[in-house]
Amino acid sequence: MLNKIGDVINPENQNRIGLAFVSMVLGLLLTLQFRATLVQKESLPFQRIEELSARLIDTEKERDNLRAALREVTERQEMESRAANVADLEMTAGLVGLTGPGLVITIDDSKKTAKTGENMNLYVIHDEDILRVVNELRAAGAEAISLNGQRLTANSEIRCAGPTMSVNNVRSAAPFEIIAIGDSGTLENALKMRGGVVDTLKVWGIQMAISPRTSVQVPPFNGPSPFRHAKPVPKEELTKAKGAGKTAGGNAQ
Repeated sequence: MLNKIGDVINPENQNRIGLAFVSMVLGLLLTLQFRATLVQKESLPFQRIEELSARLIDTEKERDNLRAALREVTERQEMESRAANVADLEMTAGLVGLTGPGLVITIDDSKKTAKTGENMNLYVIHDEDILRVVNELRAAGAEAISLNGQRLTANSEIRCAGPTMSVNNVRSAAPFEIIAIGDSGTLENALKMRGGVVDTLKVWGIQMAISPRTSVQVPPFNGPSPFRHAKPVPKEELTKAKGAGKTAGGNAQ
C-alpha cells in the first residue's frame, strides 16, 4: 500500500499528472476559444445585415425627400410658367394697363378755310385717317395703343358715329389723342416717312403733333368680353383636325 502511494507521489508521476492537467486545461481553453470564434463568425453576417438594412432605410428616406423636393420644384416652375403665360396673354388681350417708352400723338381737325365748292369733309378727321395712323404704328412694332383713353384690342372698332368717333362703343370727338408703346424713334419714322400718313394729312391742314416720351401709359380694356358664340376647341380635336387636313391634302396630290 505504501509503495503504491509512493508511486503516485513520485515526482516523475507528479510531472505526468501536472502535464496531463495542463493539457486538459489547454484543450478546454482552445475548445472555448474555438466555439467563441464560431459564434462571432456566425453573428457577423447578422450584424452586416442589420447595418445594411439601416443604410437602406436611410437611403430610402433620402430618396423620398429628394422626390418630394423635385416635385415641389417642378410644381413651382409650372406655376411660375403658367403665371408668366397668363401675364403675357393678359397683356396681349389688353386686360392690364401697360407702361413703357413710346409716342403721344394729337390729331385735330384742320383750321383751314375750305375754298368755294370744296367738300368740308376733306378738312375733318375721319375714321379712315385714324385707322391709317393706328395701322402704321402697329406695323412699326407698337405693343399697345389707346385712342382717347380707350385701349385698342383685336376686337376694337374705330368708326364714324355722326360728328363723333366710336371706339369700343364709346364716343368721343376731336381732338384725338393716340398713345402708343414701343420704340419711339421707329414709330415716329414710320408716321413721318415720305408720302406717309403725316404728309397726306398735311395736305388738308389736319393738325398732327407727335411727341416722343420716355414713359407713357396705356389703360386696360374695360369693355365686356366680345366672345358670345365662339368656344375654344380642345387640343385633342384640334390635333385630329390638323391631321385630317394633311391627309386630305396628300390625297388631293
